[in-house]
Amino acid sequence: MLEIKSIVKRFGGLTVLNDLSLSLERGSVNCIIGPNGCGKTTLFNLVTGRLRPDQGQILLNGRDVTGLPAWRIANLGISRKFQIPGVYPELSVVENLIVPLAASQRKSGLLGTLFSRNTDRLASLLDLCGLAHKATAKVETLAHGEKQWLEIAMLLAFDADLILLDEPTAGMSVPETQKTAELVKRLQTEFGKTVLVIEHDMSFVRALECRLVVMLRGKVVREGSLEEIQKDPEVVAAYLGGAVAC
Repeated sequence: MLEIKSIVKRFGGLTVLNDLSLSLERGSVNCIIGPNGCGKTTLFNLVTGRLRPDQGQILLNGRDVTGLPAWRIANLGISRKFQIPGVYPELSVVENLIVPLAASQRKSGLLGTLFSRNTDRLASLLDLCGLAHKATAKVETLAHGEKQWLEIAMLLAFDADLILLDEPTAGMSVPETQKTAELVKRLQTEFGKTVLVIEHDMSFVRALECRLVVMLRGKVVREGSLEEIQKDPEVVAAYLGGAVAC
């Protein structure tokens, strides 16, 4: 559903992405790993329209979305989570979910049916993020992990086909990290979403049990399972190191 063809992105004299190509199958979970500075977040910025590539092409479901503004790309079916939770702290949990639900209904021209037809939808989203018991609580009172889970549920509420998650386990405890992996897998198995994750925590990567994309020096250098990439000497030397045994 997503095809990235020979993308190049420069900042002044620095080439951050250098002839990078990548494709994602519909309904798959994929995880990008690589050292800091290899261009992972820049790639997300290009896919979501926050930046324009200097060269190359980005196709979503066969449609050229290269350089389109972020709001148009979002409406075409891509939603993104940043490293810092993008929630509304002064609103309740359920109100945070109603905001993207309303945006989704507006896209489809069904805004007037939001409250009459989405009770089950809200219940499903609250169950996904494990916050049904805190539905009326203000988000500012939630723990860090709970805010991260709520934001992922908000992305699902917007009903995008492709969900991008930038380091969703940053700052989490081990149990929170495990729960996040389970939540991400549910996006695929229960809701049929395509997911692309940037992550450094190898325990989380292992728990996802998904296809990995390894980036080095602005390029994709290896794709495959964790077991497969652990056998690549270049990847081990440049990135995995002691994490191979995680």
